[in-house]
Amino acid sequence: MKIAVHRPLVALCAFVTLALGACSGKTESAGSGAAPASPAPTASAPAAAASAPLPPVTVTTVKALKRDFPVTLQGNGVVSPLNSVDLRSQVTSTVSKVHFSDGQFVKKGQVLFTLDSRTDEANLAKARAQLVKDQASLADAKRQYERARQLFTQNFLSQGAVDTAQTLMDSAAASTVADQAAITAAQVALSFDRIVAPGSGRAGVVNVSVGSLVQANVTPLVTITQLDPIAVAFSIPQRNLPDALAALKGKGAVVTARLADGGGSFKGHLQFVDNAVNASSGTIQAKAVFANPDSKLWPGAYVEIAQTVTTLADATTIPQAAVVQSARGTIVYVLEDGKARLQPVKVVYSEAGEAAVTGIKPGELVVMDGKQNVRPNSPLVERAKEAKNGASAPAAAEGNKAAASAATGAAKP
Repeated sequence: MKIAVHRPLVALCAFVTLALGACSGKTESAGSGAAPASPAPTASAPAAAASAPLPPVTVTTVKALKRDFPVTLQGNGVVSPLNSVDLRSQVTSTVSKVHFSDGQFVKKGQVLFTLDSRTDEANLAKARAQLVKDQASLADAKRQYERARQLFTQNFLSQGAVDTAQTLMDSAAASTVADQAAITAAQVALSFDRIVAPGSGRAGVVNVSVGSLVQANVTPLVTITQLDPIAVAFSIPQRNLPDALAALKGKGAVVTARLADGGGSFKGHLQFVDNAVNASSGTIQAKAVFANPDSKLWPGAYVEIAQTVTTLADATTIPQAAVVQSARGTIVYVLEDGKARLQPVKVVYSEAGEAAVTGIKPGELVVMDGKQNVRPNSPLVERAKEAKNGASAPAAAEGNKAAASAATGAAKP
């Protein structure tokens, strides 16, 4: 009975042991077969990358030119009049007449206002009457002096009487001189009743009307602003002060002023450079004068200023877009023997998309479009700048593709 019970259990345990052993053998064999295959691609990838040639890059090139390159200062300026006068009365009086209107152009010496002059005219007449009176007294004093001299020669008068007569004559003469000065003063006071334009220009708003009482040196009457010629005030960087001072000699350097929104461009001359540098901004105030016969430059308007301070003679110039700012510094790529040569350069001055540089020679071909894909020694395929002999753009593109394919085939071993 015992033997019948234990034999099935032994058989079941043997079967389970064999099954587990078979599964373990398959897993080990599968793992051992996959492991040797993985290092092969890792070892071959660097070798393949090192042996692969650089792909050709399609670019456009420009030729470095040799020419005189002007150094121009750019900035903003404000139009300001050379002369602007606030007219005020020099006497207290009443306005009798206004001879112009708001905004009118006036000429130098033109009568603008007439004040009530009756009091001043009376004072002038009084001074003239006093002169006539004193002239009569002087004539009488002269006669008395001559009579005294004659009587003195006849021993009828003493020398003291003659001296007294002479003193009276001299006093009367001095009175006539004082009267003449009083007349001149009355004439000056009377002239203040006619207010004339001190210079040619455009009148502003008239602040008084007929019958208004104006206080001496207090009441503003009108502002006269000179418009032709006119000035533009702007700032010059401190580093350009020597060039500005050199340009100030003679007639001054040419300065161009441009109004916004296509308002026009004007040429003038540098006239003034301030005698001190603004410590807070590091700039110097300057002023240029412009002819303004059409009154297009208006006081207070903002303009764009351009001034040529010097010229770089025989400079090598390339487009600013051809310059690359890299970790190695400022560089350009030069097309040489069908490949790209990395060339360090130094930008001396740049303006309006052009740059004066050192480090390359005039006539060398510099990569412009497509430079972002170029690496040192990359094969370069120069793109046609425009279709020639009536060839269409697609045909030119096909030609570039064929050239690139040929370069790729030549590069393959």
